[in-house]
Amino acid sequence: MMTRRDAVASFALFAELLASGRHADAQTQTGLATPPGPPRPPVFKHDLPNVTMDDWEVTVSYVDYAPGRVGAAHRHPGFVLAYVLEGAVVAKISGQGEEKTYTAGQMFYEQPGATHEVSKNASPTQPARLLAMIFAKKGSTLTTPVQGRGV
Repeated sequence: MMTRRDAVASFALFAELLASGRHADAQTQTGLATPPGPPRPPVFKHDLPNVTMDDWEVTVSYVDYAPGRVGAAHRHPGFVLAYVLEGAVVAKISGQGEEKTYTAGQMFYEQPGATHEVSKNASPTQPARLLAMIFAKKGSTLTTPVQGRGV
């Protein structure tokens, strides 16, 4: 059984590993070790829904956006945390205002039951990729198209 605290702790560890890997890559590329600097601010911070996570699981998947790709409107059964790995992705989530562009190193959140109204690559020439973490009850259909809503 995964508790909300376990989910948040797991995600925090995962985010730190991602950040550490990028920092190590940067040091390797420059060939110079730099002294540790001040603590980095969080990449992302958002309140989580008040849900009981008994019989929930997290599914983590890559989502690749070919240049110019536009995805169909859809929703997920639980909540989603998405981290942009490369390129830029445009997203509009119902209840969160206008569409926004997220670039590599940025994250966004989808609340339970929200419609991902816009999901597209911001570039017509460069690919984009994100890591989607879907937290939902075990056995749920993770992505459901929303009929009658074009993107």
